[in-house]
Amino acid sequence: MSTETKGNRGSAQAGNSADGGLRRALTNRHIQMIALGGAIGTGLFYGSAAGIKLAGPSILLAYALGGIVIFFVVRAMGEMSVHRPSSGSFSRYANDYWSPRAGFVAGWNYWFNYIAVAMAELTVVGQYVQYWFPSVPAWASAAAVLLVITAVNLVGVRAFGEFEFWFAIIKVAAVVGMIVLGLYVIAAGVNSNPHLPDPSFSHLFDRGGFFPRELDGFLVSLVFVMFSFGGIELIGITAGEAENPQRSIPKAVNQVVYRILIFYIGALFVVMAVVPWDAIDGKLSPFVQIFDSVGIKAAAHMLNFVVLTAALSVYNSGLYSNGRMLYSLAWQGNAPKAFTKLSHRGIPYVGVLFSSLVTATAVAIVYFLPETAFTIVISTALASGIISWAIILITQRKFRKAIGPQGEAELSFKLPGGKTTNSIVLAALGGLLALMAFSADYRTAAIVLPIWLAILFVAYEVGRRRSGLGGPGRNEGPGGQAPSDDADESARPKI
Repeated sequence: MSTETKGNRGSAQAGNSADGGLRRALTNRHIQMIALGGAIGTGLFYGSAAGIKLAGPSILLAYALGGIVIFFVVRAMGEMSVHRPSSGSFSRYANDYWSPRAGFVAGWNYWFNYIAVAMAELTVVGQYVQYWFPSVPAWASAAAVLLVITAVNLVGVRAFGEFEFWFAIIKVAAVVGMIVLGLYVIAAGVNSNPHLPDPSFSHLFDRGGFFPRELDGFLVSLVFVMFSFGGIELIGITAGEAENPQRSIPKAVNQVVYRILIFYIGALFVVMAVVPWDAIDGKLSPFVQIFDSVGIKAAAHMLNFVVLTAALSVYNSGLYSNGRMLYSLAWQGNAPKAFTKLSHRGIPYVGVLFSSLVTATAVAIVYFLPETAFTIVISTALASGIISWAIILITQRKFRKAIGPQGEAELSFKLPGGKTTNSIVLAALGGLLALMAFSADYRTAAIVLPIWLAILFVAYEVGRRRSGLGGPGRNEGPGGQAPSDDADESARPKI
């Protein structure tokens, strides 16, 4: 094993030093709830309606298969994050273990991915607000949320952690409560709607069977399912500001399995038992519609508040992630130096404000294309998400090669199955791209994806030539290595 690799591992294991000038202020409870809350967002509360309409009850199997794929993606990233925590996450790892070009593409693509995810949250906020206040324009709600969440992210990382902790508490409690209440509704046969059959588990099979849309509908639903999982990789970003990443990151990653079982499969199982799958229209969140339809208005109002909270939570996480990613890209030399600036609270405020400004275009999308905004945005987010997941897997292979057999044997948190698992999951992501290409709603995103990659490659080459170096990195240390994750804080510009 090389001296450089040993040094990186040693600094990672120290755990308490700063990642540049960022503050290690996220405690274990913050990390666990951020990871938990990251799995519960618009994809589940709103996007699941489209998946149910496409696949019927077989959407449950789609979530199980998609959950297996995303679990191994997160495990691959967790392996690197525990070994060497960094707020740049897989962009930093791609830069150091693969190539500066890969780091550039990984970082900017991930930034763009979370911009799209944040836009998705903003596009549906208005619909949740209109459930209570129909006269409030959707774009106005989106603009208000944009301003509030930006302010939260400028206060400090601990403030972000606290907000996200309580957002996650609300979401988790609500989903568990919804499942319990839904089971009661099914057992008691609660139903005041003469146009709907009484709640029953038989709805999962008596409306055309478990695969009412046959194999085609099931396969296309996987696109919606994978969008729901976008953002789980945020666990890796938090490693750079976690007090004890060696303890908190493995625990958070391993919880992915039961989160998927409870919050996706369990919740949707109850939803489709309370209201038949073919009665879910997508005009409201299915979590709100089921109680609204059977006449439990109070529960519907409570769940509408929860799904609104979920949208705020995911956008909050997205803005946090994007600020840190731009900060890391700037220190790699892959973004303007201005993004390395920190406030006196240790916040990469330039990156946060820039990301917020770009996300504001979602307000315009909602204004001009209110009916199709969500579909446009999630197709774009999924395309860039697939790139990020593929880069994580390829970088993990490069990482294993870089640390050698001895370093591999010393890893405390490994990807189960190693190269075999890695290859299978990469093939699954390739299959997902093929599904997008054959789906009318997502074909555009599949076509745009290679064009977006070409733009990133061209941008990298332009930056490389302007810098006059072998790569765009302006902050490389001796031997072409990127600066240490634990670089001297005094070297970081602050205001």
